[in-house]
Amino acid sequence: MSGHSKWSTIKHKKAREDAKRGKAFTKVIKEICVSARIGGGNPDGNPRLRTALLAAKAVNMPADNIKRAILKGTGELPGTQYEEITFEGYGPGGAAVIVETMTDNKNRTLPEIRFIFNKNAGNLGEHGCVAWMFNKKGFIVVPRDKVSEEKLMDVTLNAGADDITEAGENFEVYTPVDAYEGVVKALEESAIPVESSEVAMLPQTEVKLEGKKAKQMLRLMDALDDHDDVQNVWANFDIDESELENF
Repeated sequence: MSGHSKWSTIKHKKAREDAKRGKAFTKVIKEICVSARIGGGNPDGNPRLRTALLAAKAVNMPADNIKRAILKGTGELPGTQYEEITFEGYGPGGAAVIVETMTDNKNRTLPEIRFIFNKNAGNLGEHGCVAWMFNKKGFIVVPRDKVSEEKLMDVTLNAGADDITEAGENFEVYTPVDAYEGVVKALEESAIPVESSEVAMLPQTEVKLEGKKAKQMLRLMDALDDHDDVQNVWANFDIDESELENF
């Protein structure tokens, strides 16, 4: 089970908890607003907005919230204007980290993100310093006890997926970005439950972390993920299950 998969499991458990107090809604609303502002409010002609709407569905966002977010993005309702900024840096043990943010004040966000890195044994780097270590892919997690591998392969590969792996109690489905929506839709139409899905920055190689460095890395990821301006955090660490159980 890859490091990304392990963190994704933690992150989506947190997301379910966050949804109860509205935090997950805030992240999705920001993405819908920005997607609508950039590509328009019609999801048929806006792939990024369609992906944002999948995320909204995953956290059970009410239709009224979605509609208002789209209208704020297109300017039909007043709303905050967000700027997208991506930060790159290194965590404990030299693990590569990418942080995607949406902010209404970059002069506030930059020093706060730098502080989080410094406080957790990491350091913020220059733009482009680690992005080359990652590939953008659709990443879908399906419980193994809900579908046979044969059926999953048939549905997803025919819909455009390019790889399926076993990971503990789950199957992991990887897709090209332009096939992601189609694969998610095919799973839905086939009544195959999805544990989580996202367009992710997946590492090409991973850095093994243990002991103190593993704990520091998890604290760094958690602190970044909890920041109000942070949308996504990607990293290339690999940490044993035993370390994660104590997090």
